[in-house]
Amino acid sequence: MDYQEPLAFRMRPKDLDGVLGQKRLLGPDGALRKSLEKKTPFSMIFFGPPGTGKTTIALAYARSMGMHYALINAVTTDKKEMGEKIADAKLFGHAILIVDEVHRLDKTKQDLLLPYVEDGTFFLIGATTSNPYISLSRAIRSRCRIFEMEPLSDGDVVEGLKRAIAGKEGYGDSLTVSQEGLEYIARLSGGDLRFAYNFLEQAYISSIPGKEIGLEDLKAIERVPNYASDKDEEEHYDSVSALQKSIRGRDVDAALYYLARLCASGDLDSIKRRLLVTAYEDIGLANPNAVMRCQLAIMAAEQVGFPEAVIPLGDSVVDLCLSPHSKSGCLSIQKAMDFVGQNPPMVRDYLKLTPVSLKEEDKYPYDRPDLWEKIAYLPEAFEKERFFVPNQRSASSYEKALLEQYKRLSSTKRSGNLAQLKKTKAD
Repeated sequence: MDYQEPLAFRMRPKDLDGVLGQKRLLGPDGALRKSLEKKTPFSMIFFGPPGTGKTTIALAYARSMGMHYALINAVTTDKKEMGEKIADAKLFGHAILIVDEVHRLDKTKQDLLLPYVEDGTFFLIGATTSNPYISLSRAIRSRCRIFEMEPLSDGDVVEGLKRAIAGKEGYGDSLTVSQEGLEYIARLSGGDLRFAYNFLEQAYISSIPGKEIGLEDLKAIERVPNYASDKDEEEHYDSVSALQKSIRGRDVDAALYYLARLCASGDLDSIKRRLLVTAYEDIGLANPNAVMRCQLAIMAAEQVGFPEAVIPLGDSVVDLCLSPHSKSGCLSIQKAMDFVGQNPPMVRDYLKLTPVSLKEEDKYPYDRPDLWEKIAYLPEAFEKERFFVPNQRSASSYEKALLEQYKRLSSTKRSGNLAQLKKTKAD
């Protein structure tokens, strides 16, 4: 029996006109459409979630251009194969080299491509699920336009499924799926057409000839949505980032949504780190008790594990969202860090652990607590610097009390002349 390629491969369009979604790139005013009309190719990087058409569009673009092209996968390729593809490109004068998973190329292999992209031996099209601004060298990025791919809409996925059911590359109308079933597959796919095709393929294998595949049939195959459950995927880290930003923006519903996505991935470590950082960075001094409750919720989540861990984590996210917020502590230490990075380290002699050749009257007065608030602690060269960034508009009574204390201490005249200070009487 002849082997049949997976449906996702069979359904790859022959040219750009057959590509679903990505209207921003492929519409009448899209960059790829204009490039095709003017027969002016260029190097580019496609960045986005799995199943959004990155490699498919690269292949369709090359075919539409009518140019020689080669496809390699960065995971399996080596310098020998890359050299062979480069030699082939030279024979054709101009060619397109498509590199799938381009972020997996190490720096040496990335550098190998540079002179040939530079002199036009070939146009590079890279496909990656990782942020190219992090995963690719600056030299490669500077020679390519970067396009971010969007997840396909449910409508696009349904259209792709209908093409697969009716088309000769697919099933040629040899199976029937209810509209409700198609929408269910699209909903579970999360914008990943490859997932949808694989799901349909499983439905075909399980189907009874002549019987329509309905919603319940599909639910028996798969009920888990195709969300980014792999904690190494880019979208997972986007969800981590979105969780903190949602808490910062006090959007409880959004924060719970992103927390749920992260919980579905089972990555408790990322959730713990992000919640704790968020608590200290965005709530901080406005509500120290909420910060402490966050720590307790994390401890509880660790003790009970998933699935019950979602309960204390959910409580904490709601608490943090609705709590008074303050970035005062975070902004203050960042201001100090920036200053330290640009100025030499200094410590006043009387603050050193073991001061050398310092007269007794100039040493730190451990026995005079009444003087401690009157002593200058910043290095003399920086004594006028201020790093604390108070939250003047805080609604938190605790933070208001801190601000009043700061104002009182700021009005105190401090001195580095300890001998003179010691001559004053104790309060």
